[in-house]
Amino acid sequence: MMRTYHCFWLLFWAGQPHQSFLTPLPKRTSGFPEKEKVLVLSGNSRRDLHRSKRSWMWNQFFLLEEYTGTDYQYVGKLHSDQDKGDGSLKYILSGDGAGDLFIINENTGDIQATRRLDREEKPVYILRAQAVNRRTGRPVEPESEFIIKIHDINDNEPMFTKDVYNASIPEMSDVGTFVVQVTATDADDPTYGNSAKVVYSILQGQPYFSVESETGIIKTALLNMDRENREQYQVVIQAKDMGGQMGGLSGTTTVNITLTDVNDNPPRFPQSTYQFRAPESMPSDSPIGRIKANDADVDENAEIEYSITEGDGYDMFGIITDKDTQEGIITVKKALDFEKKNLYILKVEATNTHVDPRFLYLGPFKDSATVRIQVEDVDEPPVFSRPAYIMEVKEDVPINSVIGTVTAQDPDAAKNPVKYSVDRHTDMDRVFNINSGNGSIFTSKPLDRETLLWHNITVIAAEINNPKESSRVPVFIKVLDVNDNAPEFAMFYETFVCENAKAEQVWCNFFLSFQLIQTLSAVDKDDSYSGHQFSFSLPPETASSSNFTLQDNRDNTAGIFTRKTRYNRHEMSTYFLPVVISDNDYPIQSSTETVTIRVCACDHRGKMLSCNAEALVHPTGLSTGALIAILLCIIILLVTVVLFAALRRQRKKEPLIISKEDIRDNIVSYNDEGGGEEDTQAFDIGTLRNPEAIDDNKLRRDIVPETLFMPRRTATVRDNADVRDFINQRLKDNDTDPTAPPYDSLATYAYEGNGSVAQSLSSLESVTTEGDQDYDYLSDWGPRFKKLADMYGAMDSDRDS
Repeated sequence: MMRTYHCFWLLFWAGQPHQSFLTPLPKRTSGFPEKEKVLVLSGNSRRDLHRSKRSWMWNQFFLLEEYTGTDYQYVGKLHSDQDKGDGSLKYILSGDGAGDLFIINENTGDIQATRRLDREEKPVYILRAQAVNRRTGRPVEPESEFIIKIHDINDNEPMFTKDVYNASIPEMSDVGTFVVQVTATDADDPTYGNSAKVVYSILQGQPYFSVESETGIIKTALLNMDRENREQYQVVIQAKDMGGQMGGLSGTTTVNITLTDVNDNPPRFPQSTYQFRAPESMPSDSPIGRIKANDADVDENAEIEYSITEGDGYDMFGIITDKDTQEGIITVKKALDFEKKNLYILKVEATNTHVDPRFLYLGPFKDSATVRIQVEDVDEPPVFSRPAYIMEVKEDVPINSVIGTVTAQDPDAAKNPVKYSVDRHTDMDRVFNINSGNGSIFTSKPLDRETLLWHNITVIAAEINNPKESSRVPVFIKVLDVNDNAPEFAMFYETFVCENAKAEQVWCNFFLSFQLIQTLSAVDKDDSYSGHQFSFSLPPETASSSNFTLQDNRDNTAGIFTRKTRYNRHEMSTYFLPVVISDNDYPIQSSTETVTIRVCACDHRGKMLSCNAEALVHPTGLSTGALIAILLCIIILLVTVVLFAALRRQRKKEPLIISKEDIRDNIVSYNDEGGGEEDTQAFDIGTLRNPEAIDDNKLRRDIVPETLFMPRRTATVRDNADVRDFINQRLKDNDTDPTAPPYDSLATYAYEGNGSVAQSLSSLESVTTEGDQDYDYLSDWGPRFKKLADMYGAMDSDRDS
């Protein structure tokens, strides 16, 4: 609906009264009937240079937007009271859009708009008007400002801030639950009419959702919407201006609403009973099978925890939850035995881990099922009566003595017979053996506790019918000690006695005149539970005639004493004293050890100076160790000299040229330039063709020859011999020459043939020829000589012309 606005302009006069008049308006071309709009410019009628006081007040022009006429849209008229109608005044317009958007008739003051205006682009235009003298250009009125205001029409539909809205709400929400708010804006003037008043309505999405007409808030309109039945909803909302009245413009948007999951569904097993089979040989923690309870919910609301609540296999089996698939995995906790029990019945329960209290009224959020596990019989290996065996045997038992028995039997119902054997990787010396029928272990070699106390072997039991079914058991055999080793000295004893042994050096009250020269101790390889008790004595045959005596200290030690005060090393320099050592175990073991006693010269303090001709400690001489060290140094020095000489000799045989880049090219440069072909004195060309003129005594220069070979004579080449024959002859000579290099080298042969059939092509000799030459033969040599034939043929043609 279009409205016509009428503007009335008021003039207020001040000062002297002036005559005013209205200029007739041109015919309107727009379809909007309007009253004539005139802006009157008034001023002083006196012809002086003083500016007239403005005696009027401006108002506004109002112009409708979106003009659809074919002519310019009429805006209004400017008129000055100085205008006499004689064309002496000219009206000027300036400001927003002046001269482009708004034009003025400079004679009549009519203002027109040149194109359609849009309020949403610019609602107000500020312009300035002035009347000037056409002849002088001087203003007759002061410049005044006026406003053109664009009136709005309903030309913009409401626009939503988003083309598509996305929202989500939990399923099973109450009626009136807030979902999302949509917003639409209208570019029209909200202060003028209802063009910008927007009302919301729902076009699609009922009866599930509703929208508030003024706010655009979308709410749920249906109770207990279930995500499992429908998850996605698409709602279309309309926004209409003009307050929703007929003729208003509208816009729409789409709202995608998703129902999010809540835990409103308990888990349910698809079947009440599950059957599984498990072989009795299945190891612990091995999976037997999987069960799964279905839950219509998703994500954490569908997480399930499985457990075994009751059954005769409660302690034999376990169940764990696969977090990825939400399945229950039944596993073995203990070893199964078909012969003991072959059927287990379990009750398994599935429970939601996240329960929403709001939906407990829907029932318990768990379910149970029965699981039957059938144990299958398998051929099992024999089972030993013990996990390990410990046996003891004395070290002096005879060979083939039984030291113990191991027992194993087939756990299967068939009770297959078992055979035994020793794992030879654990008994490399084959000290023990076993009866394959009854498992008796016996010795096959003598034992020695002092050599090896424990023997750790492995016994294998296998079924006779199926040797692959076998088992192993460790057997620890301890060798018990018997008294089979005689005691012996703890170390090698070698002592000395001074020639002038003093009687006052006493050791006990019974032997006041005896001197202690050595204390002895003994060891025994045998083991004694009560401790070793050794006794020391001298043999009866030497006890009375010996120059020394022995005293047993009864603490496993003994002392050797002198029986006289003076000894002469020149008469007897060394004494060998036998000592008998016995233990107190059964049977008694004894041994005879020897103590070496040397007679030495001592000083007045009893310190040894020398013993016989061999000095134990000589202050001025060298010891045996020092002499051996000197001898070793001399030998090493001699070996070094011999090796150095051998290396020097071998180095002389190596080639003089050792560079990796050597290709054995021997190039000899002669800085001698000959006189050309006519020079026969500079070099004897015949030498190249006469091998006999070559120096036969030249040998290789890169190594030192070990053997001088006789020079080889090469066959003489005829003067007119072909080059190929010459080179082949030289190659043959070099191949059979023992002095030739054994590697690739460059051989240079300076040989010049007898000339070619074409003779010389040089033009140098042609200048000495008196007669003319014929070059026609060049044409017969082929395309390669065509250029020469053309050149010399052209010269003959020029000479003839």
